Amino acid sequence: MTAALTILGIDPGSQVTGFGVIRARGSTLVYVASGCIRTGGGEMAARLQVIFENAARLVTEYQPDEISIERVFMHRNADSALKLGQARAAALCGTFTRAAPVHEYAAREVKQAVTGSGAAEKTQVAHMVRRLLALEGPLAADAADALAVAITHAQLRQGRLLRARLAGGGQA
Repeated sequence: MTAALTILGIDPGSQVTGFGVIRARGSTLVYVASGCIRTGGGEMAARLQVIFENAARLVTEYQPDEISIERVFMHRNADSALKLGQARAAALCGTFTRAAPVHEYAAREVKQAVTGSGAAEKTQVAHMVRRLLALEGPLAADAADALAVAITHAQLRQGRLLRARLAGGGQA
């Protein structure tokens, strides 16, 4: 039996960065925690510091074995893309206090893995996250997105392990 793997998922944003922590053992996924890092208004440097410090706190608190983060996509304008990239970098740098591998996933890849459609709406992603993790009650959209990133990593990681075992002639 494989050991449980703790995965921290991050959905970066300059005003709200979602996080989700799950434990994966084989194809079994267990919810641990989720929430949002809210930076408020103000100067960008101050918001980045909030993201950095909270990401570092999450790594210390949950001790993830692996980290998954959503890849930046091109926004409507360059300024938005730059802010998102900076928020993503602040979150990543905050996780560097732990020597855990970082895995990046595009938004379409996350939607595909969680819902079966790369064009799924946010509400569909949140619904599937709730079902996959047997969650009830409110779940912030950014937290649901971060959990979806963690779930994507768990599913794709399990698939890679299975393919490697089959290619090596081992049992799955």
